Amino acid sequence: MKVSVKTPATIANLGPGFDSFGLALPLYNIVSVEETVLPGSGIEINIINEKNNEENNIADVPTDKNNIVYKAIELLHNFIGQSPNELKITIKTQIPISRGLGSSASVIVGGLIAANELLGRPADEKVLMSIATEIEGHPDNITPAFVGGMTMASWEEDGSIFYRKLPWHDDWKLMVCIPDYELNTEISRSVLPKEVALKDAVFNLKRSAMFIDALYNQDDELLKLALKDKLHQPYREKLVPGLSDIIKNLKHTNGVLGAVLCGAGPSVLVIYNGVGASEIKETVTETWNYFNVKSTFLNLPIEKQGAQIL
Repeated sequence: MKVSVKTPATIANLGPGFDSFGLALPLYNIVSVEETVLPGSGIEINIINEKNNEENNIADVPTDKNNIVYKAIELLHNFIGQSPNELKITIKTQIPISRGLGSSASVIVGGLIAANELLGRPADEKVLMSIATEIEGHPDNITPAFVGGMTMASWEEDGSIFYRKLPWHDDWKLMVCIPDYELNTEISRSVLPKEVALKDAVFNLKRSAMFIDALYNQDDELLKLALKDKLHQPYREKLVPGLSDIIKNLKHTNGVLGAVLCGAGPSVLVIYNGVGASEIKETVTETWNYFNVKSTFLNLPIEKQGAQIL
């Protein structure tokens, strides 16, 4: 028996919501898990760059028991007191790797749901979310990968995930600006301080509250104020050449509500009201050209559905 699961890309943080806010995008990875019939055949992991795009450099992705999909499946089996049998895992990738678009969260969630289905669904969503977050390290990408849409999530002290889906105004459009280089999440997190100033923490608390209010009231002007951050983007600027310039250069561009780093980077998300798409592309292209960075652009709506069994 084989089970395949399609899981969307995700963008985390969205400015002030460090490790808590996330949204899903209609770009997908597909994970298939099947038990092999030959005893002793071990674990087989195949990774396929489905669109053959240059952003998906899969050469360095482990294809043994160090693969994050296998690690997640192993944790699920441990949860029910079992060990994984011989498995064949196939990962078809569309989501660019190490670009801040939740590629790892996507395959973790897909693999867990597929394996849980093969096992007869011994784990509910809460358990699967906890296992996935344990592997990923934070719930901001994991949650929208599971449930779709715009979410806020918290990894509680008991290991559970508390989340809520939030509204998203259909008139707020998304442009994902993807540079031509990778940025490892571990490296991007390594530049963050272990402690932050109280005034910076308070700044982000206020912006997060503004962000949620702007969502519920579809308030363009409040969203512009809300998409600011002092907890992670200022420290990651040195790893993403041109980030601060892009944010500054787009500030007064017609139609732009704000620009934020996608997760750990290096991609940049521009939120706009549907006006001035060509001007946004031109501004970002010119800014990154100054730093010898080439870029591609995706205009995408929010994906309202999360992971789906095919």
